[in-house]
Amino acid sequence: MNDQGVSSLEPVKTESKTQALRFYGKILDFIVTALIFVMVLTLIGALVGLVLDFISAAASFRDAVSTHNLAHGLVDGIDRELVIDVLSVFVLIELFRTFTDYLEYRRVRLRVLAEVGIAFILREIFIGLYDHSINSNEVLAFSVLLAVLVTARIAAVKFQPPEHCND
Repeated sequence: MNDQGVSSLEPVKTESKTQALRFYGKILDFIVTALIFVMVLTLIGALVGLVLDFISAAASFRDAVSTHNLAHGLVDGIDRELVIDVLSVFVLIELFRTFTDYLEYRRVRLRVLAEVGIAFILREIFIGLYDHSINSNEVLAFSVLLAVLVTARIAAVKFQPPEHCND
């Protein structure tokens, strides 16, 4: 100990702590970057699936029109997969944005996370309503959750930290 009561090992501890935190940050950046790469591949796969579903739906629709056997049920069955795929792609895009925001701001922002939740809840509501498979209790529960997420997003925008704050 020196005259002021401070251990001479403190600078070494601080330096090793700083190096450990830098190493941790680099590893975390690598993991998030790898996840972004996986998300891009997933998004591309979802887009390819959407295109294939659209081609299949167009072929089925063309066959139904050529045989004059166009029934309302056929169109609903074809459109269901397209609706689900399109809504899923929107959720993936929002999730992808969460990871890219993490790289930029070094934190998961509540506003972006709320937007992902909102997109997911809306997807579930739309699919349930489109399929006629959602009951009133589920709509009420989803609506309450949606209201909470929208309130959280509004609060996150209203009380956001300053732009220069990176902690």
